[in-house]
Amino acid sequence: MTFPPELLQRLSIAQRVTVLTGAGVSAESGVPTFRDAQTGLWAKFKPEELATPTAFRREPRLVWEWYAWRRELVAKAKPNPAHIALVEWEKRVPAFTLITQNVDDLHRRAGSRNVIELHGNITRTKCFDENVVVKSWPETAEIPPRCPRCGGFLRPDVVWFGEAMPEEETSRAFAASAQCDVFLSIGTSAIVHPAASLPFHALEHGATVIEINPDPTPLTDEANYVLTGAAGVILPELVRALA
Repeated sequence: MTFPPELLQRLSIAQRVTVLTGAGVSAESGVPTFRDAQTGLWAKFKPEELATPTAFRREPRLVWEWYAWRRELVAKAKPNPAHIALVEWEKRVPAFTLITQNVDDLHRRAGSRNVIELHGNITRTKCFDENVVVKSWPETAEIPPRCPRCGGFLRPDVVWFGEAMPEEETSRAFAASAQCDVFLSIGTSAIVHPAASLPFHALEHGATVIEINPDPTPLTDEANYVLTGAAGVILPELVRALA
């Protein structure tokens, strides 16, 4: 793929790079999107009916087992060339921030260091009542397991419908978007807020915004550069071109 020389020049001198990734990046590792995961036993459920605090209060075992199944899918997935390219790029930039809407932990597993997980991490578990991460608990036959501190149910550490976004992560994401020289929106629909606001926030603060996506999004007409295609193809070529 041939990249515009002015794009490569801009990227080569950037001191502060912020990247936002969405479901498209994980899909290239074989991780089904939120709605595509409704197959087999789970086909009769809408994800919006399972990913809510109300659903968990009503049927905690059902929700826990759905996420346990999704964790199994994620555990089998491996970082793809897009994840690896972002790791390599991070090593070359003084200030590199990776913001992700994905909950699958693939960026960290690939080796990315400065990662902001806007929607949580499905591999972590927290107490439903105390909202604190729990790393271990007594093994019992009860599903979901109980918090060893307060006895409340444990749940996945992800953001559900109807829940507030994590304040610290959201604040850091907007700060990184405002302070960067270059912002890349990769594999995201640019529809789900507040993540969808981040590239526009970067534009307002003078950053060069690049979109990498197979399909047009609400960001496409506003971005400074649009690279159409799969992240796993474009990103490795882009990083090689910069080298």
